[in-house]
Amino acid sequence: MIQAILNYQFMRNAALAALLASVICGIMGIVIIEKKLVMMSGGIAHTSYGGVGLGYLLGFEPIIGAFFFAVAASLGIGAMRRRGNANTDIVISLFWSLGMASGILFIAMMDGYPPDLSSYLFGSILSVTKLDLVFIAVLALVVVFAFFALFADWKVYLFDDEFAGIIGVNVPLMENLLMVLIALTVVVLIRVVGIILVLALLTAPAATAALFTVRLKPRVLLSILVSGVFCFTGLWLSYRLNIASGASIVFVSVLCYLLAFAGKKLYVRARAAAAQA
Repeated sequence: MIQAILNYQFMRNAALAALLASVICGIMGIVIIEKKLVMMSGGIAHTSYGGVGLGYLLGFEPIIGAFFFAVAASLGIGAMRRRGNANTDIVISLFWSLGMASGILFIAMMDGYPPDLSSYLFGSILSVTKLDLVFIAVLALVVVFAFFALFADWKVYLFDDEFAGIIGVNVPLMENLLMVLIALTVVVLIRVVGIILVLALLTAPAATAALFTVRLKPRVLLSILVSGVFCFTGLWLSYRLNIASGASIVFVSVLCYLLAFAGKKLYVRARAAAAQA
């Protein structure tokens, strides 16, 4: 695959997109798992489909529409979640359904059918353009800067948001920032694995890293590394076997997590048996 990356522009674009996605997944996956926001992330991802449909209907870049729909959904769900006026699961499911329904309706209103619509649903990292890369790179820089610039606050906030408020951390700001960062992460991953498969790549690397360390900074770094391995392995399989790139990346991610989980269980049992012997 290295020779293909050197020879073909589309492979260079895909490799760079995989690298940027790995960094974002490594950081935000940890945060999302710690705050138990996995399903909320899925709701935001599926809501963004409305923006994709609107982009096709009005003739602007669909990923821009996905960005605005994802941000609006994240802030809306976050606001209703904080106020406690409605069951969070219900709110997420309604945003989830509304976004998908909006996208379907917008596309149905078009004269034709978008030929590349499946790339937004299932991902197509091999078709990432230079414009996509610029967009992904900007969002990645925002996520990385927001996380490491406020690392001390994130560390306390992830541990206990009530305690964070007591020691002076601006918890409402952190919550709003987290919602926006989740939206940005989702938009980046849409071009890599698609709306439908985004949850797997968002959680599998972080969950795998959590099997080996509980400290925040080492876990983030390990998660970034693991995510990179998953993305590049899936990309290699996609290129060699001529199969869907998004599905290949997700398959590798989930399979590796299950193997790591089983291996950790066997290791713990072996140590316990050795200690009792």
